[in-house]
Amino acid sequence: MSVNTREMNCSPEDVFAILADGWVFPTWVVGASRMRDVDDSWPAKGSKLHHSFGVWPAVIDDQTTVLEWDPPRFMVIQPAGWPIGEARVTLEVKPRGAGCVVRITEVAAKGPGALIPQPIIDVPLHVRNAETLRRLAFVAEGRK
Repeated sequence: MSVNTREMNCSPEDVFAILADGWVFPTWVVGASRMRDVDDSWPAKGSKLHHSFGVWPAVIDDQTTVLEWDPPRFMVIQPAGWPIGEARVTLEVKPRGAGCVVRITEVAAKGPGALIPQPIIDVPLHVRNAETLRRLAFVAEGRK
């Protein structure tokens, strides 16, 4: 299980405003390259983002499903990037002083990625999710 945290100079509501806008997903998620569609019910439980990951011409269509949505406290999503597999990602946000702390936890849930020993897969996930939180902070803090 890969866990990253980052303090942000914005409110939890600012973070959740970004999470609620499915069209900006590739702005803050490392690897997501373009949006194809966003369910009208996003971010309600069961709704999906239809996006792609990778760099052209090696782009794979993907989708991410909301498993839990409880703003401004947490969100659980399940990205499906076959042939790699699926992950379960939890974003937790807690107020801290004038800002907040965001924690992202990711674990391989299904498919070939789940067969890789956790300590090995945690290294690239940790690096990627540190950058993901950095990007999320830029966007959420920029709302002020």
